[in-house]
Formats: sequence, C-alpha cells, structure tokens
Amino acid sequence: MGSTRRRATTITDVATRAGVSIGTASKALNGRSQVRAETLQRVLRAAEELGYQPNALAQSLISGQTRTVGLLTSDSVGRFGIPVLLGAEDAFGTGEMAVLLCDARGDAIRERHYLRTLLARRVDGIIVVGESTDPRPSINLDLPVPVVYAYAPSDDPQDVSFVPDDVGGARIAVQHLLTVGRRRIAHVTGPTHYQAAQERAAGTAETLEEAGLALSGGQVLFGAWSRRWGRQAAEIVLTADPETDAVFCGSDQIAAGFVEAVRERGRRVPDDIAVVGYDNWEVLSAETRPPLTTVDMNLEVLGRTAAQHLFAAIGGRAASGVHRMPCSLTIRESTVVE
Repeated sequence: MGSTRRRATTITDVATRAGVSIGTASKALNGRSQVRAETLQRVLRAAEELGYQPNALAQSLISGQTRTVGLLTSDSVGRFGIPVLLGAEDAFGTGEMAVLLCDARGDAIRERHYLRTLLARRVDGIIVVGESTDPRPSINLDLPVPVVYAYAPSDDPQDVSFVPDDVGGARIAVQHLLTVGRRRIAHVTGPTHYQAAQERAAGTAETLEEAGLALSGGQVLFGAWSRRWGRQAAEIVLTADPETDAVFCGSDQIAAGFVEAVRERGRRVPDDIAVVGYDNWEVLSAETRPPLTTVDMNLEVLGRTAAQHLFAAIGGRAASGVHRMPCSLTIRESTVVE
C-alpha cells in the first residue's frame, strides 16, 4: 500500500489554531511590532505546535532578501582557503543563511561566470576568498550586492577586506625566541614577490632592531615555500654563522626542511638551535620531529569575522578598508628545551 504524503502546514493553519486572522498571524511571524504581546505568544505557540516552516520564497519577496550568500574562492588547493570557508560557513549557519560555494581555481573567466551565476541566484552578498595575501582586483564595480574579501585583500581601499597581520605574526615569533634566550636569530622565508614574505621579514627586522640585535647571517634568505628550500637554507645559515641559535621560518614547510637538515648536521633542535614555523598547518607542524612551534593565522576566526561583516554590509553598515586580524603562537617542542 502506498503512503499518503503529509500536507505542509500553512499560515492559514497557524491563524486558525491561534484564533486570529491570517494578516495578524503574518505580522506576528515576521516580527512586526503592531501585534499585542499576548497575541504574539499565541501565534508563536500555534506555529510551534503545528511545526510551521515559513515559505522561503514568500519571505524573500516580502523582505527583498533571499537569505543566501555566495562564497567565491580561488584556492583550489584549500590549505588556506578551507579554514576561512569553514569559519564563514559557521557564521552563516548561525545566521540561518544558505551558502553557495564556487571555486574559480584562479581563473578570471571562471570567476566572472560564477559571479553571473551567483547574481542570477539573487544572493544577498558575496565573500571572495583568495589563495594568498597579495592584493587582488576588485569585483565590486557595478555589483548590486555587498562584497567582503577574506585572506586576499581587494586592491580598492574602499572595499572591505580581512587579512592576517603578518607583521604582527612575525613579531610574536621573534619575541618568543628572545624570551627563551636566543640572540643569534636567522630568518628564512618565501619568494620576494609575495607580500606575506615581505611583511614577515619586516616584522622580524623591527623586533630584532628593538632588541638591539642584528639578523644572524646579515640578511633575510628568500626562496620557495618548500621543504627543499628549508634544507638548502639550513646549509647557508650555518655556513654564514655557525653560532646561529634560532631561526624563524616563513612557513611550516620551510621549517620542516630546516629541521631535517640541521639534524643531519648533528645539531639538536631545540637545544642547539630553536626553530619557529608559520601557518600552523597541523598535518606538518604537529608531525615534524620535534613538533614545530608555529604562528597560527587563525583563519577560521578570520572567515567568521568576514561573514559577520558581510551581514553588516547587507544591512548597510559596511566598514571599508583592510582589516588586519591578529595571529597567535602555538608553542611546541621545537623551541622549548625540557
């Protein structure tokens, strides 16, 4: 025997149960102030008893909003993008917003296609998530909805962007090394054309200068974001200054390679040389031997904050400019001598 499908509860059912008109029930369910407190409670109780779910399309027609947002990412690898997206999605879920995720894979044509798709779906706003902290072209021109940029800032200062504070992240890394008694500190980081590498180098230099110290080896070592570069850099650092007692690496990959190389040379980490990484990529940082002390960019918090500001922008309260979010330090065995 076939089963009969249960009819969806309508606002008419709620009004009948509460003993009010359909108009009064609608006002109560939409939070209108014209309804008396006693009537409001009666309608809400009837809706709960009947399991009433408002019609999303009808609500969007009334409010002019679809309660839907777009997440447009270029980070196909996902190492930095996924934490940002998870944080944003948490905030949207709390705000009962539906999310449409589009991965442009770093392709400008694909990105324009997804923008048209999201606008056709009448999203209330868009978060654009980049694959690096280098500024990216603005998409806001002539868009009918607000846009917030996360991780990669817009090149338009009038837009709303959220990025990690990489200068501050470098400062807390070097301050930690100073606190544990290190004085001959080297810095090994990524390519010079990355803004993140430049800002981390700037934070390192500032902190050492304030402490009255020079950079071990006399210069920042720029290279690839890779373990191979970390191994190569270890040879350069220890040849230039064999007394180096600490290194701050611009990524966990570089730090992992550095640790491997110094151990092969018979140096103990952290006894002879302390090592700090960057990113807190736990697949690597927690599994390195010893586990890495590393700077955490708190990307889920960044994503959640970007989403909360998109809510504000949808409500007409945008805070333009580039907002730098604080990093934190996760301390592990690579800097702490037991």
